[in-house]
Amino acid sequence: MTHPRPHHVAVLALDGLLPFELGIPQRIFGRARAEDGARESLYTVTTCSIRPPGPVQTDADFAVLVEHGPEVLAEADTIVVPASHELGPVYEEGVLTPALADALARVRPGTRMVSICTGSYVLAAAGYLDGRPATTHWMHAEHFQELFPNVDVDPDVLFVDDGDVLTSAGVAAGIDLCLHIVRRDHGAAVANEVARRTVVPPHRDGGQAQYIQRPLPEPQLATTTTARAWALGRLEEPIQLRDMAEQEAMSVRTFTRRFREETGLSPGQWLTQQRVERARHLLESSDLSVDQIARAAGFGTATSLRQHLQTALGVPPTVYRRTFRAGAHS
Repeated sequence: MTHPRPHHVAVLALDGLLPFELGIPQRIFGRARAEDGARESLYTVTTCSIRPPGPVQTDADFAVLVEHGPEVLAEADTIVVPASHELGPVYEEGVLTPALADALARVRPGTRMVSICTGSYVLAAAGYLDGRPATTHWMHAEHFQELFPNVDVDPDVLFVDDGDVLTSAGVAAGIDLCLHIVRRDHGAAVANEVARRTVVPPHRDGGQAQYIQRPLPEPQLATTTTARAWALGRLEEPIQLRDMAEQEAMSVRTFTRRFREETGLSPGQWLTQQRVERARHLLESSDLSVDQIARAAGFGTATSLRQHLQTALGVPPTVYRRTFRAGAHS
């Protein structure tokens, strides 16, 4: 089987960058392989600077040697902008520096733009987020909204996918977003394999709300982990709130409060989310009919599945399956 050329991802390294975030695209995209026997790389990842090749300062006690300049941006299919602690006028005034503006002027129309954490400031200052939904680290969300009033900021999510422009919350949410992109491009099986190799969950529950100035449960207190595992094992069955609470020997009221503290969602919202995820996986990876998938995911009927998928993803099951089957096997 002949594959098209690998999708080219360019990672823009700016002074003051966070080394952890700089490495996320290479770790996630660089591990994605085709499912056939050839196991070809699905992406190539190139790190570049807005200057000629040379050292780029990080927020740590070392610099990184970047071997490519801004010319790479003109060749990329996707550009990822990690966070930087030295954005200067971008962070303070919402305007690009001349060097950054010149570099981004090379980007081809239609290139997919991605930010990790406060890399969103660069996309917003360049105009990519005008009139669009986006997110950034929750600690900067209020400042970001004030600086860029034309952006629809959601501080509670891990990432926002708005088609050709995607933004993520702080640090590790960049992993969530990159895995989401792999899943969107090539399906759940490829993304799940990358997640396993990276030893991270292929999908995290909830959003930033669970991290905003909220202490972790004390070790001696019961959590809702057992109930969630119990529910995941029987998503195809009717699950009542009281049944989940019983798994933790809690009252419904206490369980609901603790559940929201830990996941950022109500039990009902979480169950719907998990059922949507199961339906997505089955639509991508199986030949089951929509009716069979509706029952296997716990929605009961194809009509209910269509309604929930339309609400969550904006497309009906048949369109979703066609899109991801095509993406996975093209």
